Amino acid sequence: MMLSDLGFWTLTGSAVIIGITHTLLGPDHYLPFVALSKARKWSVAKTMRLTLLCGFGHVASSVLIGFIGIILGVSLGSLEFIESFRGDVAAWLLIGFGALYLVWALRRAGKRKTHEHPHVHSDGTIHKHPHSHDGDHAHPHLEENRDGNVQKPVAAWSLFIIFIFGPCEALIPLLLYPAAQENWYWCIGVVLAFSLATVGTMLAAVFALTRGLSFLRLPSMERWGQVFAAGIILMCGLAIRLGL
Repeated sequence: MMLSDLGFWTLTGSAVIIGITHTLLGPDHYLPFVALSKARKWSVAKTMRLTLLCGFGHVASSVLIGFIGIILGVSLGSLEFIESFRGDVAAWLLIGFGALYLVWALRRAGKRKTHEHPHVHSDGTIHKHPHSHDGDHAHPHLEENRDGNVQKPVAAWSLFIIFIFGPCEALIPLLLYPAAQENWYWCIGVVLAFSLATVGTMLAAVFALTRGLSFLRLPSMERWGQVFAAGIILMCGLAIRLGL
């Protein structure tokens, strides 16, 4: 094996390891999808499609910035500043989305509190039945799934936009720039290895956790599931912002 070939495979192998590691060590790469899937009763297929879309956007945005920087001769320090700024934006977007979602979820949970009203029939029979003031069914013109839950794509699109802003911090300085010192074939190989490792790990983690939670039956999730999901998203955003 030629020395150049050894260098290429070493860098490519490093891209795979870094892609897997940075994904697993960043719960924001998979917990929001798992929490939303459980709370909103998404199918596994829908959850995986959203994860794939967000993962692709997450990697593609950093790859695009890296390639443009290399072509224009932008310094590594400048690109790292751009990626750091994007990371701050993504963190604040995740925090804002989680906070707004939490407010909505708490109000919704309050409306779903059940209580009883007595009913008196003409024959003198009195009975009570529980009900809530949940307003989800007040919009029959919205498309519903087979479980009767109104499907609003706001959460899915919000996550996608956030992941577009979220940088892959290790890609440009540790992988793309060293590969660019050789040739474009190295760059393409490194990008493909890193992208497949990152997105593949996201999909594997989301699938495993989603399937695991599907066997967990908690009565409180019906009312508080959305609050739980919002809290997870908010904590992920705060963890990124605080550098945890």
